[in-house]
Amino acid sequence: MDNELKNSILKTGTTILGIVCKDGIVMAADRRSTAGNLVMSKNVLKAVQINDYLVMSGTGNASDIEMQKKVIAAHLKLKELHSKSRPTVKQAANLVGAVTYSSIRQPSMIPSIVGTLVAGFNEDGSAELYTIEPAGTAMQVEDYDANFGSGMPFVLGLLERQYKKGMSVKEGVELAIEAVKSSTQRDVGSGNGIDVFTITKDTITHVIEQEISPSYENKKASPRIGSFKDK
Repeated sequence: MDNELKNSILKTGTTILGIVCKDGIVMAADRRSTAGNLVMSKNVLKAVQINDYLVMSGTGNASDIEMQKKVIAAHLKLKELHSKSRPTVKQAANLVGAVTYSSIRQPSMIPSIVGTLVAGFNEDGSAELYTIEPAGTAMQVEDYDANFGSGMPFVLGLLERQYKKGMSVKEGVELAIEAVKSSTQRDVGSGNGIDVFTITKDTITHVIEQEISPSYENKKASPRIGSFKDK
């Protein structure tokens, strides 16, 4: 019974990725949500701006990801009000790690398993990217990461070959698009759309918001090999 319940939960078989550039961070994600082998939604925004300076994306149970975004946004706002200063990107990432760590260690019929990417800019203008693995460890990313989404093997293979240290945000956006496209061609849990955010010294921009729709073309069938023709 437990296995049936766990297998039927809406999950984000996912491609999420972050790329560190010389002038900022690029975050990208696909839009497909799945439950087992069934596509449940074709228009899920997986990379989300949660406040003026932070973008988050997650992989795992969809409900846990959505709740995590709301909880983190609320905690950061409270911290800002109490301290009269804005939290850093590192503090935000460590908060996500603490929430993740706490969630997986609370007895539950359905454990919360979420992997997260966090990117943002600090008050001094520096932009940072962090990856929080499903056990709660937060680590700063110096080049690129795709966390533990189902599209990770396809994304990392391409980034390993094409990423260049010191590349511009513009180049990073182009690379992110290619990475998500390569994943949607092979990973059944990824597809239906692409969203790309850029995070620079004082601005977050949703630069790409595309839907991927199937198209059908009528093509004249070619004769089968060895088929008979009237003479």
